[in-house]
Amino acid sequence: MALLLNGYMTKIFPRIRHAVLPCMALLVLILLIAGSDASAQINRYLSQGNQLYDQQKYKEAAADYAKALAKDPNNTAGMFNLGNSYYQQHQYDSSRKIMEATAKMSKDKNGQAAANYNIGNSYMAQKKWDDAINAYKETLRRNPQDPDAKYNLAYAKEMAKKDQQQNKDNKDKNKQDKKDQQKDQQKQDKKDQDKDKKDKDQQQKDSKDQKDDKDKDQQEPQGQPSKLSQQQAEQLLNALQQEEKKLQDKMKKEKGVPVKMQKDW
Repeated sequence: MALLLNGYMTKIFPRIRHAVLPCMALLVLILLIAGSDASAQINRYLSQGNQLYDQQKYKEAAADYAKALAKDPNNTAGMFNLGNSYYQQHQYDSSRKIMEATAKMSKDKNGQAAANYNIGNSYMAQKKWDDAINAYKETLRRNPQDPDAKYNLAYAKEMAKKDQQQNKDNKDKNKQDKKDQQKDQQKQDKKDQDKDKKDKDQQQKDSKDQKDDKDKDQQEPQGQPSKLSQQQAEQLLNALQQEEKKLQDKMKKEKGVPVKMQKDW
């Protein structure tokens, strides 16, 4: 893991030293003085940026590198170190864009290799393993002996392999989960169907029972006499006797009572 951590360390170009040419003519001297002043400012900004970078003040370092590039947009050291400062601030896309420009602008293989190495690091930080692999391969094409690039290349390949296996496992798991869900749904559907059938059979049974009860009620005689109490029976008997007496009295009245006649001698 120590090698991996070292592999993630970004590489910074040292401060560029500019040689001062001897004076030959007044115009040349003026141009040299102007150029020397500009170079001195660029060197100062780069030096200040490197000091801030070493203090892990990456945002402030980026500001000084940007000032150096304002004086000289083609300054590869300023571009490279600006890209590093963005990387340390986790601005990986911005860092990579600057490193790509640095790789194109650099004319020596070591500078190109270092830029591609940091491009690979930015992809590694985003877990874009295939892109990181390509960047480290570009690094090794220009510097085949770079041990950090070799290590990170192997690490990126291993992580890409693990991701592929994980994706395959996830795909298989999702496929199995889908099958299990279908089986569960089929079981639930059958359970619902059985319940519906049971409810329907019960409804038919209840309907038949109700019909049978109705038919039974229609077949049974209506108005069955209820049992009388003793008092009611006596009252009914008295009433019948009274009716019978009235009926006998009426019959006697209609037939008449024979009258005993005396002889009239």
